Amino acid sequence: MNKAPLYNWLDTRASGVLLHLSSLPSESGIGNLGAGAHRFVDFLKEADMRIWQLCPLGPTGYGDSPYQCFSAFAGNPYFIDLAPFLEDGLLLDAEYESLRCLPRDHVDYGTLYQIFWPIMLEVYTRFEKSGAKSFRDYGPLSQFTKAQSHWLPDYVQFMGLKAHFDGKCWLEWPATYRNIEKARAAGMPADAQHLADAHVFFQYVFYAQLAKLREYAGTHGVEIMGDVPIFVAMDSADVWSHPELFQLNKDFSPKAVAGVPPDYFSADGQLWGNPLYEWSVHQESGFGWWLERIRSNLEFYDIVRLDHFRGFESYWSVPAKDTTARNGKWIHAPGLELFSEIRSEFPEAKLVAEDLGEITDDVRALLESTGLPGMAVLQFAFGDDADNAYLPHNYNRNCVTYTGTHDNDTSHGWYRQVDAMTQDHVRRYLGISGDHISWDLIRAAIKSSAHLAVIPLQDLMSLGSEGRLNTPGAAMGNWQWRYMGDQLEQLIQDSAHYIRELIALYGR
Repeated sequence: MNKAPLYNWLDTRASGVLLHLSSLPSESGIGNLGAGAHRFVDFLKEADMRIWQLCPLGPTGYGDSPYQCFSAFAGNPYFIDLAPFLEDGLLLDAEYESLRCLPRDHVDYGTLYQIFWPIMLEVYTRFEKSGAKSFRDYGPLSQFTKAQSHWLPDYVQFMGLKAHFDGKCWLEWPATYRNIEKARAAGMPADAQHLADAHVFFQYVFYAQLAKLREYAGTHGVEIMGDVPIFVAMDSADVWSHPELFQLNKDFSPKAVAGVPPDYFSADGQLWGNPLYEWSVHQESGFGWWLERIRSNLEFYDIVRLDHFRGFESYWSVPAKDTTARNGKWIHAPGLELFSEIRSEFPEAKLVAEDLGEITDDVRALLESTGLPGMAVLQFAFGDDADNAYLPHNYNRNCVTYTGTHDNDTSHGWYRQVDAMTQDHVRRYLGISGDHISWDLIRAAIKSSAHLAVIPLQDLMSLGSEGRLNTPGAAMGNWQWRYMGDQLEQLIQDSAHYIRELIALYGR
């Protein structure tokens, strides 16, 4: 007799929009947790869409990818709404003006980096000199540091030292500071300590503002779905502070690194370079680090999407010195044991499995045992035969369907670039001309039997490839796209009523 799945939460039909926080309009060079985010929630309510899916919100480094962060627990200070600082005198208008001069239609990460951090340090210095124990109604700073004590001290020490050592990867720091125990014994250089204290303040503000956004969304009937990368970055506080949890050599260099084999996106596979977990150590601790990570993400989000779910069953291990992911091998991971512990600790958690890529019977069995909804992407559905799992007539109801993800081109851009046979299949399957392909695919997703349909905002805006957010394998030029405020207002005026009609018609 088959056991009941661990979870069974996605039991009603709903719809949502995929939009990374960086893509919101703002005056500070990048989207943030302020007015633009709240206005986007207003749009979702107006359109009767109940889910806002985000990419990871962690602090990014070189390449600007939210899937390569300095911490699995911290928020990205870039996303802090600076308006309260301006209003309360911690930020001067002349300082803010330098951010206002940044582009509005894309993120210029290089210039943002140069301008943002000196300004934020001035903000913190003024706060520190004020002697205040809290900022606005964000609660006592001491209460926040106590609540986040399982990760915050290591993270801020890491960030302080990283700045002290000119931003270098921690593997390039002096030997004393590469080892966290020796670093604690040695103490922090004065400048590094000031920076560490500043990062405590930044996280305090980030957590408070995200909580306010989530509360605002909740009062409008909107849930936030966040994304959790399965792996952490090598250059992260997580690996520096807990090297025993990862497959590292005695000098802390990785024995092997993560990636995926050749696939739809790349003939050489994708060489991510993340260190791999020492799963036996995680098992011995009862998966304590993972439980803390899930707990933290449930503070951030109502729903958590687990990226690269198949890696919980088997992960692609690539020799650390290889330059492509071609020569890796699959190694088994204790997925069901981990998810059983997660279920025991968080029985009401709403988790989604990103089960794209090379999916084996063992991965399908893990997905079935956990009961987590998987994913179906319409851009992967066409050009094949009727058995393609991503065609809507093959959907399991317990899944999330997308026109495309953050890794795909926009639907308009995709359709213009695929071959004539695939275009013909799209037209015949959907019974359409293809002249308005973005909306054709949106309707197909909303009509489908999948309990949750998620549409990238770029598709709702019918944008071409200029709206693409990320191209896997491309080292530069990703994560830059932003929309202008008037584009959202135009979408509300032109299409909100139509979206509501579709959602009502198909019971979402």
